Amino acid sequence: MVETLIPRPAATVLTLRDSPKGYEILMLRRNLRSDFVGGAYVFPGGAVDDDDAVADELVVGLDDVAASKRLKLDRGGLDFYVACLRELFEEAGLLIACDERGETVTFTDPTDIARLAAKRRALNAGEMGFLALMAEEGVRLDLRGLEYLAHWITPVGPPRRYDTRFFVALAPEGQVATHDAGETVADTWVRPRAALAAQRRGEFEMIRPTIYNLEAIEHFERARDVLDYARGLSSIPCVEPRIIERDGAIVVVNPGEAGYDE
Repeated sequence: MVETLIPRPAATVLTLRDSPKGYEILMLRRNLRSDFVGGAYVFPGGAVDDDDAVADELVVGLDDVAASKRLKLDRGGLDFYVACLRELFEEAGLLIACDERGETVTFTDPTDIARLAAKRRALNAGEMGFLALMAEEGVRLDLRGLEYLAHWITPVGPPRRYDTRFFVALAPEGQVATHDAGETVADTWVRPRAALAAQRRGEFEMIRPTIYNLEAIEHFERARDVLDYARGLSSIPCVEPRIIERDGAIVVVNPGEAGYDE
């Protein structure tokens, strides 16, 4: 009997900003040498770590009870919210934070930028923890603008499986996104429709959950429209594709598509 891997909890965040031609979304290109979707354009995100189980007083706007209820979990929902903002900082250098009074912290002063960049390098090198970084900066994660959007589980078969919650947030004003030059090798702000068109031309590699999430929001014009849409979702289904054989070829199908229940 082949052992079925238990999916690892993960979180990712669609980070948005407005532009004269409509809102744009931040996408990072995975390192070509990566053993998971190497070369693909993805949203910032990754696995939920033990350190993401922070105390409620280290965040603003949400507690574990409310987060778990939104994600339909008994407990631990807050970990996913924390993980996606931690990954956003690690992979893209954007920190969505506020002070103890709830006032937004921008980190736009050149001294702040340099200091935070040095701490980001230390964090990615394993020389510093994320909670220690926040404590030193005297800030808390600001979850007030973070909305839950989608839930996908990697199909049975691949050597890695993830149980991923997708969130959406506005990019912190004044901060500049930069890839980490490790796990990711490029960063770009792109209109969802432009990304999807490039993917269809074979110029912009993306995996299935990325494509489907972009398709769900491509028709909106403003970033806040996307947040309003996510906030208004009363029920978010769990999508777990399956790998099947069809006409001698291996294909991936979503629930409801032909062959899924065979």
